[in-house]
Amino acid sequence: MHRSCLSAAGRAALVLLLAQLSGPALAQTPAQTKAPAKAPAAAAPSAPAGGGGLGGSMPLDINADNAIEWHQDRHAYVARGNASARKENTTVYGDVLTAYYRVVPGKGNEVFQLVATGNVRIISPNQHVFGDRAVYETDRKLLVVTGGALRLITPTDVVTARDALEYYEEQQLAVARGDAVAVRGTDRIAADVLIALFEKGPDGGQKMKRLDGSGNVVVTSLPKDAPEGSRPAADRPGGGRQPDVGRGDKMVYSAADNTAVLLGNVSITRGDNQITGDAAEMDMTTHINRVIAGPGGGRVSGLLIPEDSKDKKPEGAR
Repeated sequence: MHRSCLSAAGRAALVLLLAQLSGPALAQTPAQTKAPAKAPAAAAPSAPAGGGGLGGSMPLDINADNAIEWHQDRHAYVARGNASARKENTTVYGDVLTAYYRVVPGKGNEVFQLVATGNVRIISPNQHVFGDRAVYETDRKLLVVTGGALRLITPTDVVTARDALEYYEEQQLAVARGDAVAVRGTDRIAADVLIALFEKGPDGGQKMKRLDGSGNVVVTSLPKDAPEGSRPAADRPGGGRQPDVGRGDKMVYSAADNTAVLLGNVSITRGDNQITGDAAEMDMTTHINRVIAGPGGGRVSGLLIPEDSKDKKPEGAR
């Protein structure tokens, strides 16, 4: 492990973290809203959404094995039994789907909220989401999924959470709340709250650009297998790969650089070795880690245990 100044990418992420600490927390996004018993008064139609997703003015195609009911008093359609609702390239599945609508003069019925319960799946070309209950609000283009075994799966990442998974369609922003964990290959990032920012990839699909973590952040990175005849830099003499484990209060991960910057009560450990400070940068490709003191004049400290001392036995021991 190394102790020196942060890289350019690390400094940029550190500035972003400091700005978040001094301003409103990005994690304070709206919580889930429950489906109303009655639809609100008629309102102007929402603007069409760009690209895929459930928002916009495209028709909603609803199917079910058992029945589709029209509750005119509640302004709702209810589909029961392996129900599905499809709009463009996104499909929502559930045991029961309820679509709440409002009557727009001159335009007919417009769905403003979709609620799915039981064995919920939201399937789109680059993302699969699983949970027990999902609520999608078309006006806010907000999807909130709750229940057990919450998962968001993309071609490169798996994100899990205990309390909720939220997706803000217009901002291309996903929030995982409560014991949130993101896994990519042999790397793992855990925090109380994780916020993923997506962008369009070369194929037109979404890919993660940045991941922010807050509260009890733990970053674990295991060196990849090295070619035969060589040894990863993080391997300790005598064999056995040692993961880098970083801890802190806040974190920003850059997918382009494969680098995580941590801030606040920071420590990085590898085996029995540990370095502590106010901020750190973890390069999860090279496994070169940098820990720095804070602007207030704090110090960096470390506990480095030589490999020889681990293998020595106490005198008289067999």
